[in-house]
Amino acid sequence: MIMHGRNLTARRGFTLIEVMIALFVFAVGILTVAGLQIVSKKANYDAVQRTTATLLAKDIIQRMRVADDDDWDLYLVEDLGMGSLGAPGVMCDNGVSCSPEQMAAFDLYEWEQALDGVSEGNSGGLVDPSACVRGPAAGGEGTYFVIIAWRGTTELSNPVIDNGINGLGSCGAGGYDTNDAYRRVLMFTTYMSP
Repeated sequence: MIMHGRNLTARRGFTLIEVMIALFVFAVGILTVAGLQIVSKKANYDAVQRTTATLLAKDIIQRMRVADDDDWDLYLVEDLGMGSLGAPGVMCDNGVSCSPEQMAAFDLYEWEQALDGVSEGNSGGLVDPSACVRGPAAGGEGTYFVIIAWRGTTELSNPVIDNGINGLGSCGAGGYDTNDAYRRVLMFTTYMSP
């Protein structure tokens, strides 16, 4: 009987160690899942920001296509974002008749409001956005570039800045210096002809 009691006690101790190991493994698993959830949320947010930037680039190109091809140069702008444009003199909505210059100023104002997330129906805009629209100086047929930069959630390797027409130059710099590893940049290129 005493021998049987010792075996019972030894088994209880061994079972307690197994339970502690199981709890440790479970805790490590829960912490790993929580870490993956955080990484997943950051990646999802970055994807939403990139999608928003793509839609905004397509939006300004569509606004330009509606305008007359002689007026496309009115849409060329540098370092737009974070409220850099004031409200236009004439709000060209609700059936108001506008000149091409007034319409371009209104379109750029609305586009900047969407970049900043101020306009209705926008899901928050971009974080710390900066943008420009480049193309032939005289407007008309040619290649147009829409460059949009914003702040991402995770650090990347330092971006290479190209000061040529296809690169950023001062466009897209926002409030960052050239070594900001959080900056994301989207360059949308399209060829427009009448």
